[in-house]
Amino acid sequence: RLNSIYAATATPAQLDEAFGVIDRIMRRAHRIQPGAEADFNIRNSSDLLATFNETNQTFTLLLASIAGVSLLVGGIGIMNIMLVSVTERTREIGVRKALGATRKNILFQFLVESLALCTLGGILGVAAGYGAADLLTRFAEWDTIIAPAAVVTALTFSAGVGLFFGLLPAQRAAKLDPIDALRYE
Repeated sequence: RLNSIYAATATPAQLDEAFGVIDRIMRRAHRIQPGAEADFNIRNSSDLLATFNETNQTFTLLLASIAGVSLLVGGIGIMNIMLVSVTERTREIGVRKALGATRKNILFQFLVESLALCTLGGILGVAAGYGAADLLTRFAEWDTIIAPAAVVTALTFSAGVGLFFGLLPAQRAAKLDPIDALRYE
């Protein structure tokens, strides 16, 4: 019993001609009539490569969608934390405004807080990724490579999430009336 035969051509241009020759030889050896379904498969490595690339694209889209959902959920969490922070610090905001802080000062304060929170989370995530890659290299004997561009992209997205989802709480804090904020209990 024969499972496979490997054949090669000198140039990729000869591949189609080789396919035809191999098909004719195999049909003759298996006594298969022209037009009948073959009981063998002829594959070429470019077909396998194309299948691999399609699979790779599918996994990339799947992972990207999971990452997108994670960023959305994380961003909503950051926004809620910042809204609670604004509520708990309403009197502090009122005092700062009464002492001359402008809306921009308050907005900037809360945006920097949100940015710092998310960037710190991003740094911890990158550190965890480095640790996981190191463990895989040591114990599973996988060759892992961490691309600097991926680290920069992760930290940029982390900072972007902090700015985007911190904007609403920062605006809410900046719009507080100083008198109402000072009366808040």
